[in-house]
Amino acid sequence: LIGRICALTNSNSYTEAWANSVGKETSIIPAASCTFKTTCAITAYSMILTDTFRAILSTVGVNMSRTNTLISLTSCILLPLCWLKDLSSLAPFSLLGIVGMGFTAVAMGMRYFAGAYAAPAGVFLPDIAAKLQPAFGTIGAAGVFTPNAFILICMLSTAYMSHFNAPKFYNELENNTVKRFNILVGSSFAISIATFVVMAAFGFLTFGAASDGLILNNYSNKDVLMGLSRVAVFISLVFSYPLAFAGCRDGAMDLMKVPSEKRTNGLLNKLTVGILAGVTGIAATVTDVSFILSFAGATLGNALIYVYPALMFRAVVKKMGGKATKAQKNEVTFAMANAGLGIGMGAV
Repeated sequence: LIGRICALTNSNSYTEAWANSVGKETSIIPAASCTFKTTCAITAYSMILTDTFRAILSTVGVNMSRTNTLISLTSCILLPLCWLKDLSSLAPFSLLGIVGMGFTAVAMGMRYFAGAYAAPAGVFLPDIAAKLQPAFGTIGAAGVFTPNAFILICMLSTAYMSHFNAPKFYNELENNTVKRFNILVGSSFAISIATFVVMAAFGFLTFGAASDGLILNNYSNKDVLMGLSRVAVFISLVFSYPLAFAGCRDGAMDLMKVPSEKRTNGLLNKLTVGILAGVTGIAATVTDVSFILSFAGATLGNALIYVYPALMFRAVVKKMGGKATKAQKNEVTFAMANAGLGIGMGAV
């Protein structure tokens, strides 16, 4: 829907799509929302990278506190990457990251089917803390009707969050027709859904209610296969970090209304240090990554996915007047129903 709105309004960004449909007067709303959402994303990245890197170091016999690991990671790895002005050199690592996630899904499946963590005789069971060992109750499938299910739904709003980049994806797609963009979105989300379902299923079937917000924390540091998975996830997130960070930094400058000609390297470097310092402070204080993911998803994640696109589409169709087709007018009703659904899920 966002791609189609960009096609109808000739827009190049989420904020511009709002300005060209709903109006420039309120364009600060999506700009602030995108900035907040990307801030939550890089905060979650920092938390996951810290826990993963700490586990990798532990595997080779190096024990560091969580805070020291976070500070070392931020200053020695993340800061230099975020200082990069041209991110095209990171493109090959995106593919490597996808391969790494695929490897991790396969590794989780292998450990589940082999019963390596199954009670009471799992080979790696003695190596993990009691609170991370498998715990299964009797609720079964009825668990989807408990309030916790809504927390999962809000986490999924974060898991599938790429909506603030939808205009960029649409405009940079070769031969960017709406039909080709629909194929791109449909296939990409289908692959993502399949990957998430497989990994969530293997993780929960292995550890049940003891599943950590970062499922890799449940696996033993002596498990070489899962150690390799941690390395794969670490590489994937490290080289994805600058992409999300650039969105956060650009959003901050949009909110401060810094014109393009004043966005010098000096300003970018100072802003990079400031944002990273703030994010690192939050990541050092908050240890539950699932809280960050669910809170961000319940609030502005749902707004960016369900509410704002519906409002933009309604405004575009209204401006079309008599040129709007009956199908487009009917779709407005469907889109607004989706907006109501998003608000309801977020509130719960």
